[in-house]
Amino acid sequence: MKLAVYNVENLFDRAKAMNLDSWADGRPVLEKFAALNALLGRSLYSDADRAAMADLMIALGLEKSDTGPFVLLRRNRGGLLRRPKTGGIVVDAKGRADWVGSLELRDEPVNEHAMRNTARVMSDLGADVLGVIEAESRPVLAAFNAEVLPAVGGSPFRHVMLIDGNDERGIDVGLMSREGFPIGALRSHVDDRLPNGQPVFSRDCAQFEITTPSGASLLVLVNHLKSKGYGGKAASDAKRKAQAERIAEIYRSHIANGVQNIAIIGDLNDTPDSDPLSPLLQGTDLQDIFAHPAFDDGGYPGTYDLCNAGNKIDYMLLSPALFNRVQSGGVFRKGMWPGSRPRRWEAYAEVTRPVEAGSDHAAIWADIDI
Repeated sequence: MKLAVYNVENLFDRAKAMNLDSWADGRPVLEKFAALNALLGRSLYSDADRAAMADLMIALGLEKSDTGPFVLLRRNRGGLLRRPKTGGIVVDAKGRADWVGSLELRDEPVNEHAMRNTARVMSDLGADVLGVIEAESRPVLAAFNAEVLPAVGGSPFRHVMLIDGNDERGIDVGLMSREGFPIGALRSHVDDRLPNGQPVFSRDCAQFEITTPSGASLLVLVNHLKSKGYGGKAASDAKRKAQAERIAEIYRSHIANGVQNIAIIGDLNDTPDSDPLSPLLQGTDLQDIFAHPAFDDGGYPGTYDLCNAGNKIDYMLLSPALFNRVQSGGVFRKGMWPGSRPRRWEAYAEVTRPVEAGSDHAAIWADIDI
């Protein structure tokens, strides 16, 4: 069986703020979006809240219209705000109950060449079971599987499953598997809570039970942990560590119940030596596929961007029983931008510019005798 994981960075549409030339360009927009959404969600608005809302709306380009360059303010009913002729914004609502609507990120289509290169990676991996990170929804993933994979000569997966997570940007986690590898019981952890009542997972820790043609069972937990991108380092580190602790708890509970073949895969958004990931990497007996003697990292230790050691953020962590059955493994980078000169790795001929890369992430794979 070949198990793989790939952060596709959306398939058809992506938030415009996440589709700029660099993460640094989009981060200020996402920070303001998150801050404004948090204020809008409060049950009561103080004078300071309303003033901060107005400032953030103006900063997001909403001073003249509910449609800004990167965000959309939907006002279905009630009186949230006024726009005086003299300029500026006045927030009239006293709390969330005074208006009906939402703040949303605006999407734009993904580059067509990038879309096809994403499909090439998914096809060329030849995975029997593929964890997918940052897919918009199950209908989108199913459509990509049925329409785009065949267009590049690939064979569609038989099973496609994704449950909407906690991230409103449409970057969910899912699983695809071939004929003979049916998805059985599945469980979402979107409703797991921290002591303060907030969701543990930024997206989800989606749990899938797979049956192999030999009748063996495999439990796959697909994850996408909190990024370092915005919200402040201390807060993002604490969130990511809480997520790692919860995954470790889930893992240990399955081991205690006799489940042996467990894989935890996904974009964990931190490096192996980081404190936030220590509950998983040092606090359990999970083994990183990169540590297996049969694993080939292609000459680079990372999985993201230029794949330096500080860019190792994608993982395949295996229980001891599964790790001992690994026959080979590697990193697939042909869909990534290889740099200008010198080119770091062989890329598809269709990747002529960074924007045409299938993703900024490499795919990780392992052949396992199960």
